Amino acid sequence: MDTQRTSIQRRNLLLGAAGAAALTSPLSVLAQSSEEIVIGGSIPLTGVFAFAGVGINAGMGDYVKMVNDAGGIKGRKLKYVPEDTGYKVDVSVAAYKKITSQNKVNLYYGDSTGFAKTINPELDRAGTTLMAGASFASELNDPAKYPNQFLVGPDYTEMFGILLKHIAKEKPGAKVAFVYSDSEFGRDPIEKSEAAAKALGLSVPVKIMTPAGSVDVSTEVIKLRRAAPDYTIFHGYILAPIPEFITQGKQQGMTSKWMGTFWTMDSSTVMKMGEAADGFMGVMPYRYYYDTEKAPMLEKIRALRPEYQSTAYIQGFLAAMLFTEAAKRTLDAGKELNGKNLKAALNSIKDFDTGGLIGVPITISGNSIPVGRVYRADMKAQKMVAASDWIKL
Repeated sequence: MDTQRTSIQRRNLLLGAAGAAALTSPLSVLAQSSEEIVIGGSIPLTGVFAFAGVGINAGMGDYVKMVNDAGGIKGRKLKYVPEDTGYKVDVSVAAYKKITSQNKVNLYYGDSTGFAKTINPELDRAGTTLMAGASFASELNDPAKYPNQFLVGPDYTEMFGILLKHIAKEKPGAKVAFVYSDSEFGRDPIEKSEAAAKALGLSVPVKIMTPAGSVDVSTEVIKLRRAAPDYTIFHGYILAPIPEFITQGKQQGMTSKWMGTFWTMDSSTVMKMGEAADGFMGVMPYRYYYDTEKAPMLEKIRALRPEYQSTAYIQGFLAAMLFTEAAKRTLDAGKELNGKNLKAALNSIKDFDTGGLIGVPITISGNSIPVGRVYRADMKAQKMVAASDWIKL
């Protein structure tokens, strides 16, 4: 009799458990579908890189708000959680740990190459998150070593490639000088770009390395003048010592065309060069805030923010757009939001329209977007104007 009673109790328990599972199952599915999709951010709102961090933060916040105002992604809202890092790697790592301990983070924006490299083992171990950031370091453009990261544009070597392609078309056989800072950032593209120049039939008669913010460059300018380059590409600086090089070079009769890469090319940075900036050129992966060519997303940005927004703002805005697209594609495929699935979804992006932020449809097959355009400073108009078509590598 006791045995019979025990078996009846056991059966009732099992039925109860099954009933409870049936009840909780739809609830957990509901919870999952209404759960926020979190974008964390190590953002340098103070410190030496704050000029970019403030713009990045505003761009990401604006795009998240746009998506949420339009109903989110498949009924799920985005949540953006930034922390100020002061552009210090240890602070950035602490911010990452804090944000990921308090939120289920699927997407993350990092503030530097140093942080991207430091946090990479943790990203791989956790496997929960797809990361992009402010870095365009060539080293990060390696899906085998950095499977859960991507660059929101071309890497530094690809930026040089875009400039060199433009030079080879404009002046076949030209002499190109490389002037770069004595930093990881500065040295990044130099070796590979010298080989790329030679492959395009260009020569590199001189390479000059200086301290990052050097002021006295008179000795280097003499070396540069002797090499008589047709073009001089600066890399690894924001502003100084570029104006000093150009001013002294012109005073000594140099006729070189002067060029820069992304972090020098914001409109406000170039305009700070004063007279030296007239005709200054460089590579930009995005359209500028004030570009009037067909770009519906720029029109939305201008309506939202009627004052000029930096190229760092556009980069942050586009990072959030690509994060969102990767999440949307992952959910559309019925898959879990984790690093591997999000990266696979990102790599399924083919001929994608960014609303004109980049002037051609983009395809992301690896860790970068190898597209850009050469712009030139027009000091009368106080604007950067297009000096080439969009160049794809």
